[in-house]
Amino acid sequence: MVVVLGEPAGPPATDAAVIEQSWAEPERFEAIFRRYFGRIHQYLAARVGGRYADDLAAEVFTIAFAQRQRYDLARDCARPWLYGIATNLVGTYRRQEQRRYRALARADAQTVASSDEDLVADRVSAAAAGPALAAALAGLSSGDRDVLLLVAVAGLDNQEVALSLGIPHGTVRSRLSRARQRLRESLGGANPADSIDPVGGIGAAGGRKEQPHG
Repeated sequence: MVVVLGEPAGPPATDAAVIEQSWAEPERFEAIFRRYFGRIHQYLAARVGGRYADDLAAEVFTIAFAQRQRYDLARDCARPWLYGIATNLVGTYRRQEQRRYRALARADAQTVASSDEDLVADRVSAAAAGPALAAALAGLSSGDRDVLLLVAVAGLDNQEVALSLGIPHGTVRSRLSRARQRLRESLGGANPADSIDPVGGIGAAGGRKEQPHG
């Protein structure tokens, strides 16, 4: 057996442990970047498009690194924290997000299905429903849309969404219920958002899948 010096043996450290280590050894924070950058980037691309996702994803980790000494070490998993930062940054691109969904709503199904950036519309069970889904998303309030997409795209559970947004668990449930109802009404009783699955969060039948936490 060959042991490489400097590499920890055994299971990977929790996010909280890594972040705490990074207080004295900043280079340790790279492990958090490696664990979550892809997922954060995918979430941002689904919301504002690939053109802006690169810069925003990098900014998420720049902010997280700067704020790492304020991280609550009682939370082993940093995922809600990082998605909270990402969602706050999306707030500065609300107009871009709205323009994106409205453009998708005007697009024909083939255009929607073939675009690499259209991670929301591209994952619905019926490609023809993509523009309708985009129009429905554009019609949601920003708060309801944040909750819905943190569940459907990021794969967070309700408690994680509450932590991400700093809102009560009951508020998450009411916003999620309202958002789903609005989508069903907009889509004539169907809810293709239930089959959005860019990160394995929602299955084809609309059921929740368990997610690794760290």
